Amino acid sequence: MTRPIKLSCRNVWKLYGANADQLLHKSPSPTDAEIRAAGVIGAVRDASIDIADGEIFVIMGLSGSGKSTLVRCLARLIESSRGQVLFEGSDLLQASDREMIEIRRHKMGMVFQHFALLPHLTVLQNIIFPLTVQGVGAQETNTRGREVLELVGLTGREDYYPRELSGGQQQRVGIARSLVTEPDLWFLDEPFSALDPLIRREMQDEFLRLQARLHKTIVFITHDFDEAVRLADRIAVMKDGEIIQVATPQELLLRPATDYVAEFTRHIPRDKVLTVGALVDANLTGSGAAIMADARVADVAERIIAADTAVPVADVDGRIVGAVDRVAVARVLFGTGSAT
Repeated sequence: MTRPIKLSCRNVWKLYGANADQLLHKSPSPTDAEIRAAGVIGAVRDASIDIADGEIFVIMGLSGSGKSTLVRCLARLIESSRGQVLFEGSDLLQASDREMIEIRRHKMGMVFQHFALLPHLTVLQNIIFPLTVQGVGAQETNTRGREVLELVGLTGREDYYPRELSGGQQQRVGIARSLVTEPDLWFLDEPFSALDPLIRREMQDEFLRLQARLHKTIVFITHDFDEAVRLADRIAVMKDGEIIQVATPQELLLRPATDYVAEFTRHIPRDKVLTVGALVDANLTGSGAAIMADARVADVAERIIAADTAVPVADVDGRIVGAVDRVAVARVLFGTGSAT
């Protein structure tokens, strides 16, 4: 069943420079040459995406690719030069300032790389700050604050101050603060990039645990493909303000749209991304207990390689759809990295 679309953008442009409006009036879709000749900067160029309800949608690219600018256009933290941003079917670019304030207060949550905690407030006071601004009653505010405090694993630290917390704990406070208003749409702009690698991995685990419980619609920015692969349902790869490809992590590896995408994914361990379903041979007969088609190759490679025969593969309904043998797995682990 196809999930409904929660957030879309249609032909969004964000140009910086004195001649930006004049250029777009003259040419609705200016070329690189026209942008350079006008002396403007094309931060986002003709971006169109659909993000489904409950999806983790990752936008990634190198520094300067336009990913943060695009997300700020989606949240209308900055004004797009042209296009539409549709949230639950309504164009945010047509919303009044008052309407946007209400949408951000009640329907959008945001977490950024820098935690921006208020140093003079305790953990709990930081978390409930958005509710305090909204004028929510004290009892409800305290109850909801403690609920999200427990959700992010900070029970017992409610009276600590930010300076008394580790970087990972501070980020948890930022996440809890963004969740306390129970947003429908959650924007995260490189939230873990300032953390040490081990803490970053722990925070990714925590993030996935939260999403399994909350089922939010999430727009997540990162420049780290390992992180994107681990978290994303789908990934949009950006370059020079343009969206180059939108696909699942597996599709990006197997069918990169451009040489740039192929290079971007070249050093990613294929076995950690590819599923057994990508390797299955429908004409091959296996023996023994079946492996699920959505299992990662890395998780089942040892069993397949050790088996005397091919191993059967089953779909989500338990039906056998073929089998996979050690040769197919070896190609992924030791060969070209492709699934064929």
